[in-house]
Amino acid sequence: MADNLFPDSVKDFVFDLHDASRRSLVPSEQQALYAGSFRDVTAKYFPTSSWPAPEAIASECSNDELFLALYNELTLRHLQSVKRPNVRDRIDGWHAYRKLFDLILSEAPQDGGEKGRDQLYLLPEWCFDILHEFLYQFQGFCQFRTTTYSAAAKTADDPEKSPASHILDSIEVLKENRDAWAVETVLFYLHRLVSVGLQKNVNVTYRYLAYFASVTLSRLECLLGDYKASISALNVIYETDAETLAVGEEMKSPEELVNGVFPARLSLAYHAGVSFLMLRRYKDAARMLGGICLFMQRGFKTGLLRKIPGSDQFNKLFDRMIALLAIVVHICPMPLLDDSIASVVREKHAGNLSKIETGEEGYEELFVFACPKFINPAVPNYDEALKAGALTMPYGQDTYKLQVHHFMNEMTAQQTLRKMRSYMCLYTSIDVEKLASFNDMKVEEFEPWLVCFKHKMQQIEQSNDAGAQDKIGTAMDIHYYVAANSVHVDEAEKTRRFENFFMKQIANNDDILKQIEKLNVNV
Repeated sequence: MADNLFPDSVKDFVFDLHDASRRSLVPSEQQALYAGSFRDVTAKYFPTSSWPAPEAIASECSNDELFLALYNELTLRHLQSVKRPNVRDRIDGWHAYRKLFDLILSEAPQDGGEKGRDQLYLLPEWCFDILHEFLYQFQGFCQFRTTTYSAAAKTADDPEKSPASHILDSIEVLKENRDAWAVETVLFYLHRLVSVGLQKNVNVTYRYLAYFASVTLSRLECLLGDYKASISALNVIYETDAETLAVGEEMKSPEELVNGVFPARLSLAYHAGVSFLMLRRYKDAARMLGGICLFMQRGFKTGLLRKIPGSDQFNKLFDRMIALLAIVVHICPMPLLDDSIASVVREKHAGNLSKIETGEEGYEELFVFACPKFINPAVPNYDEALKAGALTMPYGQDTYKLQVHHFMNEMTAQQTLRKMRSYMCLYTSIDVEKLASFNDMKVEEFEPWLVCFKHKMQQIEQSNDAGAQDKIGTAMDIHYYVAANSVHVDEAEKTRRFENFFMKQIANNDDILKQIEKLNVNV
């Protein structure tokens, strides 16, 4: 598009955004442009089409290569949100992100060198949006690769059928670009952004990118099924000795930075919650998921969350996290949740939990609904997809099924343990033989389960004390030991808490006052 063929408001927007990100570096100006003007101009001129190409607007930003890469990513993100990308769009997206990250990293000062002049400022929201979309497109590409392979394989055994032309075209493009969206390269960029952003001599934008890259890395490791790495990726955010950083006119800790961008906070809590659950760290899963659900519940009531872009997805993710909490509280009967969230869990999933109590399957249904879309990053042999006898089952489904199978193996054991616990809660002392008969087992079969229960409910817990190391704890609400062929049971000491009662009454009084204020008392 020639320079004179698009409106002046588009030129002004590009010029002003370049100025705010590369010259004046004023957060408030960039906030108005990124969160306001871009949407307004898009809705007016490009609601379902692409923005001008970077080459067309290069004169408005003095041919600034890094800014043009930022502009390209921003406009491609919009385009992929309004049209379904084909294989070439996905490859173009990969090259756009590689160029952007290479340019950002090339401008970073060398580790140990002098701090350079600030030449780049990006809002925290913008930094997270770039990284979030980067991983979203990687996940979409892996799923596209899976469905394309499957579609080609389905017709390979039938000589009278041949794959559709767009499938053949996609296979050819994928074969020519086998290194596109390679998982090792995706991991390299995320780790590199974290390491560069934690250097002492970088400006605040690189620190934003480092902390949001760690959130994105945690999400990626969760999708790949490496749950320990998913939790470890977040360590840089929760370091107690981390330096504060400027966010607008305020100084914030890394944790406060992430919490200030709600989509980042939500992504962190959800994927960390899934990882804690799969690592059998039930208390930490309840703490992480329960905290974000309580915040969201209040945000829904006040309307605060509706003002955030992407709010249409918040309800879906809230429901999925409530389903995860239903699993957690059923496995770990200790009081872990706020009363309001516990009541939501009961209201939404009482049916599934009652099915589990009666011995029917219910855990798998909850987990399938609540779990993320796990991905297989392996590149298939595309030539095999076009040969007779090719597997028609999408190879990428193996990863998803593996995680569900792993989860259900754990839950099968939990059903036996839960039944055993229900009987132990009725006694202070009971013969091992009698308890084994209640559980329909022989003594020699049952004794290992007594040890298994202790082991399964032992877990690592994050300490509440700042700077303290994680500790070994238990998710059991009873204590038992075996002596002289008898099981002796002590119920865990219950801490009586009164603050919840008073807080609930205060909230009820506030509701009553609001209703009274609405009454028309004029006679």
